[in-house]
Amino acid sequence: MRRLIINADDFGLTAGVNRAIVESHQDGVVTSATLMANGQAFDDAVSLAKTHPQLGVGCHVVLVDGSPLVQQATKSLLDPGTSAAGSPKFREGIGKFAVLALLGRLAADEIEAEIAAQIGKLQSSGITVTHLDSHKHTHMFPRVFRPLLRAAKACGIKAIRNPFERIRASELAARPGMWRRWGEVGILQSLANQFRDAVQNAEMITPDGTFAIVATGSLDERLFRRMVETLPDGVWEMVCHPGYNDSDLQNVHTRLRKSREQELRILTSPVSRDLLAAKGVELMSYRDLAESVS
Repeated sequence: MRRLIINADDFGLTAGVNRAIVESHQDGVVTSATLMANGQAFDDAVSLAKTHPQLGVGCHVVLVDGSPLVQQATKSLLDPGTSAAGSPKFREGIGKFAVLALLGRLAADEIEAEIAAQIGKLQSSGITVTHLDSHKHTHMFPRVFRPLLRAAKACGIKAIRNPFERIRASELAARPGMWRRWGEVGILQSLANQFRDAVQNAEMITPDGTFAIVATGSLDERLFRRMVETLPDGVWEMVCHPGYNDSDLQNVHTRLRKSREQELRILTSPVSRDLLAAKGVELMSYRDLAESVS
């Protein structure tokens, strides 16, 4: 049996992103979304989540590109320049963060405290948090996924994204520009076994793997079709980023602008739903996954 979670990241980033995620769920194939506790449109996302209870909502843990909730206890996570200026912010992008994570230079207790605070903000807003993932997939590093699993267990969360990509050469051939990003992600595949062992030891659950991380910003109809047609048996997740490229998005630090509207079209197209049905792919949410092990 082939089952697929289609999860929309960046819920709470802007009102236009929120609207696109709800449309992709209500009129399309999105089954789950992950909400940014420090997103500028957080309150709007919470309101929409409550009026669309079938949408599974998790926490999109933010440790880069944003501001911490626990500002006085996240020193190792902060951009030193912003901290000195009195407006603490995380580092921009994944590059420096990755180096520090691999070198063990990020404080695990600070990571755990910040993640717990972000989960707690969602829960105190009335959101039943179904799962966790992370902005820029920072939880692929052991220095992050270990404290993340501890925070998840403490907050009663059972499911977590498997951040390790499954992609075939035939899919890369559809978009040659993805080779470089695949190479960057592929370097970290050696961490996948550590991740799975840690999830198992924490008695939590994760999908068999993930699609479309490498394709972020490049997803089109042809690549979507290739991914669906080659989906193996098991439970898989497809990551997506629908949104509207409006004035609010122009003022947000993100490389994903026009591509969000492209993904919205794919996710709400009747052709996509018909393809999934024709290939015998069952859509499910992270809520369904978590309940399967209750």
